[in-house]
Amino acid sequence: MDTSFIFNEDVESWETLMFLYNSALKEVTTKLEILNDEFKHVHKYDPIEYIKHRIKTPESIVKKLKRHSLEINVDNMIHHINDIAGVRIICSFTSDIYKIAEMIGKQNDLTVISVKDYIRNPKPSGYQSFHMLVSVPIFIGEKVVDTKVEIQIRTIGMDFWASLEHKIYYKFEGHAPAHISRELRDCATIVSMMDAKMLQLNEEIIKAKKEQEEEKNS
Repeated sequence: MDTSFIFNEDVESWETLMFLYNSALKEVTTKLEILNDEFKHVHKYDPIEYIKHRIKTPESIVKKLKRHSLEINVDNMIHHINDIAGVRIICSFTSDIYKIAEMIGKQNDLTVISVKDYIRNPKPSGYQSFHMLVSVPIFIGEKVVDTKVEIQIRTIGMDFWASLEHKIYYKFEGHAPAHISRELRDCATIVSMMDAKMLQLNEEIIKAKKEQEEEKNS
């Protein structure tokens, strides 16, 4: 695709911008993998099931700018689109989500710009996820450019629901029939109940295992 035509900028400017976002994505992903390894080493527990990451396509960027009635240029990309670089962290339990968010917030070389908790406050659609917008310093030549990355933290159930919801709404171009939207909200409630039950079960397993070890050592 001819990105210089789309963004009314020279190709070098577009390529530089993509270099920054790709570099920021690598920095954040590597940091998350190290944090997970550290947690596993210290606590003998792995809070992250897996990590996904992506860079928004030029088509998606243009579509989002148009949706917000913004002129299609690089400046508007930088200042008005926060999810060009995105990382998704998938956890087993809701408690892991807040542990990971806390660990991310304590990193000296990341700046947390904003936090949106759609778990305690789900969207009207039923969507649940924990969002963090962070910036990471990227060195290019003699300059340091703070580059934004959106981090989404979800359970496996939340991610399954969100993926299906996205596919369904994509088919209806964002205007799904009322009964489908209602059933999706019902499914989101079921996912939330399942997450709560699985967390409770995990806590019971940990407690039972601890009691067994205490009896064995007594």
